[in-house]
Amino acid sequence: MTFTAGELAEMCGGELRGDSGLTITGAASLAEATPGEITFYGNARYLGAFRKTRASAAFVPEDFDEKIVGAQIRVANPSKAFEQVVLRFAPQPISFSPGIHPSAVVAPSVSFGKEVFVGACAVVESGVAIGDGARIGANSYIGHESTIGAGSLIYPNVTIRERTRIGERVIIHGGTVIGSDGFGFEMAAGGHTKVPQIGIVQIDNDVEIGANTTIDRARFGRTWIQEGVKIDNLVQIAHNVVIGKHSIIVAQVGIAGSVRIGSGVVIGGQAGIIGHIEIDDGTMIGAQTGVSKSLHGGTWWATPAEPLKDAMEHLAWVRRLGKLFARVKALEKKL
Repeated sequence: MTFTAGELAEMCGGELRGDSGLTITGAASLAEATPGEITFYGNARYLGAFRKTRASAAFVPEDFDEKIVGAQIRVANPSKAFEQVVLRFAPQPISFSPGIHPSAVVAPSVSFGKEVFVGACAVVESGVAIGDGARIGANSYIGHESTIGAGSLIYPNVTIRERTRIGERVIIHGGTVIGSDGFGFEMAAGGHTKVPQIGIVQIDNDVEIGANTTIDRARFGRTWIQEGVKIDNLVQIAHNVVIGKHSIIVAQVGIAGSVRIGSGVVIGGQAGIIGHIEIDDGTMIGAQTGVSKSLHGGTWWATPAEPLKDAMEHLAWVRRLGKLFARVKALEKKL
């Protein structure tokens, strides 16, 4: 598939500067683009890379004046315009024809909506209800009495244990385990006694969960992932955690039991959060932060967590300690 620069400008509602008849055969990043491809530039820190690009065309901000490539398309959001074009060049998405693969093991009592797909070697236990257009990937396991809403996509090798409630248009990537037992033990004579984990996991509409993430079932009640939450790969969410609407959890975060996270919270990669605390709506937590107390808004970083401005100041102090020690030694020699 090919387009002219003029066609791409019209498609994205941009202002073309340069050769409207230039043929564009693909799209790529600034560093990887080759002649015949279009790229995008939207951040001043990448101006050097833009000047070196081999691309034939580029989306640029509306106020960008420097002429770098043969055709430049001024748009309000170069990244978004580029995304539109990438989708036009991309191959068609993989589709799943409705039906149950002959090798799938499906209990007789399962309730299916319209146009459901169940892949090879999947197991669907008794009492499960699957909504219209849902897709269950190969080798996935859907536990007893679970529900999966319309339009949800369960990729291959996902484990969903008993009585899990999954809403509509939920996406769960491969290797994820939903509803495993919470980590609950009590000291007893001769060792540890397991605390029964008899609650559920509830995942609301439009949630996406990355690969190899684990979400534990509640000790009682529910572990609750609310509407629109986006969870990255390799995240651990313990029993009875509540994550508010439209929050974002980045890779390798660990959240201990009974934490309550508000709406619109952003948690950076590898952050760790101790149990039984609250994080208010809109709070931002930097990567590798150790959270040991409730946070009431703002941006936090470091271990233990402190306001970002304070954390950066304290880090600067630490990095100046070497020079301070040298000054002290020099003064001691003079005494």
